[in-house]
Amino acid sequence: MKTRIAVTPEIHFGKPCVAGTRIPVQNVLELVRDGLSFAEIVRDHYPDLEPEDVRACVQYAIDVVTAEDIHLAPTL
Repeated sequence: MKTRIAVTPEIHFGKPCVAGTRIPVQNVLELVRDGLSFAEIVRDHYPDLEPEDVRACVQYAIDVVTAEDIHLAPTL
């Protein structure tokens, strides 16, 4: 699944995109957030993608959040 997402400095300033396209992961995630099914995203917005590409975008977001370090300020 990791091969479906690419980060290339020359494409969208290094923002993660679906590999082989110029479709940013963020754009796909916004459609998921809006409640569109994977099939609708492919059919109505990005016919060059496959449902597995949409799934890879969601997994990418999960991986980023999982790897993120959270630093909480101490409470007084």
